[in-house]
Amino acid sequence: MQEFKIGKNEKDQRFDKYLKKLLSEAPNSFIYKMLRKKNITLNGNKADGSEKLKLGDEVKLFLSDETFQKFSGKTADVISQYPYVPLDIIYEDEDILVINKPMGMLSQKAAAGDFSANEYIIGYLLRQQKITESDLRTFRPSVCNRLDRNTSGLLIAGKSLKGLQNMAEQLNDRSVEKYYLCLVKGRIAEHSLAEGWLLKDQEKNQVIISKQKLPDAKYIKTEYTPKAVFTLERQSYTLLEVKLITGRSHQIRAHLASLGHPVVGDGKYGEKQVNIWFARKLKIHFQLLHASRIKFTDGTELTAPLHGDFQKAVGYLEAKFHRI
Repeated sequence: MQEFKIGKNEKDQRFDKYLKKLLSEAPNSFIYKMLRKKNITLNGNKADGSEKLKLGDEVKLFLSDETFQKFSGKTADVISQYPYVPLDIIYEDEDILVINKPMGMLSQKAAAGDFSANEYIIGYLLRQQKITESDLRTFRPSVCNRLDRNTSGLLIAGKSLKGLQNMAEQLNDRSVEKYYLCLVKGRIAEHSLAEGWLLKDQEKNQVIISKQKLPDAKYIKTEYTPKAVFTLERQSYTLLEVKLITGRSHQIRAHLASLGHPVVGDGKYGEKQVNIWFARKLKIHFQLLHASRIKFTDGTELTAPLHGDFQKAVGYLEAKFHRI
């Protein structure tokens, strides 16, 4: 027999929905048959699956260990599926975890064999005993926002269902203010607000920006403020803080490139000669774009410091170039 108590991440859902997560490999017919035969009970009583679960409810499954293991999809060593990677944790409470994601780490899996921030975060929570293997049968912590693999910075994960739902609501209605730092070609002296239309080519995973509305294009709005300008002979580079008013795929990189200020190191929208110079001089091969700051609706503000290639590039420019 297996016993489970309903926690904060399982409450307020239908009993059959919970059972389908718990017995993820079982056909629906098996679950409802076990309910009818009272081999699965809720608070010691027969149930039909339509009941709404409450905090503290007790679920009993009168199944053999072999049957439960077969239908739960449980492996002998769950923790080995979530490797340990040191995480730069910026903030953590009962419901969310915010890390400073390094360049090169996936936010979520792109293929079945990938390891991403999702897996590393679950591995951290398991090893810190903040979740259990049993918890993972019915709820899985996951990231709430996504960053490109080669974009570093603030990545939010929901540790609880409440955290996931609250973050999803704030991100969807754009009440969370998101700021990025990027290094771009050219001199930008003043704060600016740029508008346009973005059209994505799904096959090429690339977008084009137009000042005029195109069929199927999405409206974009990008606000940016120069933080520093570095000048060497005739070439200038600007460290920008960008605020996303709209959040479209590749918006920052493509929009700035369309304005004549491509992000340094960007192989898709950047300028070839600029990228070659930084690759040869500083061994930088990816875009210098960093999710640096987030403001939540409750007034909480989080900041992620630069690291890796971006920190190296800014340090070099500060040391070698004239700064305005």
